[in-house]
Amino acid sequence: MPQFLTRPDRPALAYEKHDGAGPTIVFFPGYASDMAGGKALALDGWADATDHGLLRFDYAGCGQSEGVFGAETLASWRDDALDCIDQLTEGPLILVGSSMGGWLMLLAALARPERVVGLVGIAAAPDFTDWGFDDTLRQTLLEDGLIARPSDYSDAPTITTLEFWRSGQANLLLDGKIAFDGPVRLLHGMLDPDVPPSITFRLGRALRSDDVQTILIKDGDHRLSRPGDLDLLIATVARLVKSQ
Repeated sequence: MPQFLTRPDRPALAYEKHDGAGPTIVFFPGYASDMAGGKALALDGWADATDHGLLRFDYAGCGQSEGVFGAETLASWRDDALDCIDQLTEGPLILVGSSMGGWLMLLAALARPERVVGLVGIAAAPDFTDWGFDDTLRQTLLEDGLIARPSDYSDAPTITTLEFWRSGQANLLLDGKIAFDGPVRLLHGMLDPDVPPSITFRLGRALRSDDVQTILIKDGDHRLSRPGDLDLLIATVARLVKSQ
C-alpha cells in the first residue's frame, strides 16, 4: 500500500519510497500514467535489491493520488513533483522521466539546481503541447475547452484540457538554453509513434550540459518496456549513480 503526502491546499499524493544509498532516484511518470508502470517497478526492484534510495509517486488526479485529472495542469504536476522532492527526499537526486515525465523532470531540475545531479529521459516529450498539436486540435481546444483522443495504451480516451495546453505553452523549453550542467542520458525508440526521435535530438542540443548521451533503440517503441528495454534503463541509471 502506498503512503500519502498530505498538503493543506492540494490533493494528497500517493508515493512509495526506498531509503538507501544516494543519489536518490526520483521517477516521473508520463501523461495519464502512474507509479505502477513497468519502468517504475523495474527501477524500484533494482533499487531495493541494491539498497539505493528511490522515490516514485502519482501526480494529483492520477493513479492512487487524490484529485481530478482534468483539473490539473503541467505546472500543477511540476509543483506536485517539487513537493515530493522537498518533503520526502534529502541530498542529491537523479531524476528519471518517461515521456511527459521527461518534460517535468527538466522543469524540476531547473527549479532545484542545487539538488539534481543527473537526468535520464525515456522518450522524453518536452514541449509536446507545441509540436504535438496541429491547428485543428488547437482550434478545438479553444472552442470546446478540451479534446478527447483514442489511446493506444488504455480503453479510455486521452483527455487534454485547454488549461493544460496553456500551461504547457507557458513552460516551453526547446527553443532556449536549458540551464542544466550535469550528466544526461536520453533513451529513445526509433519506432516511437508518439514522440519523434527528433525531439530527443532537439533536447540534446538545448541542454547546456556537455555530458549528454543519446541512446537509440532501433526497434524500440514509445513505451520501452520490453525486458531488454528495462535492462538498458537499469544499466543506464546504475552507471549514472556509480559516476556520482
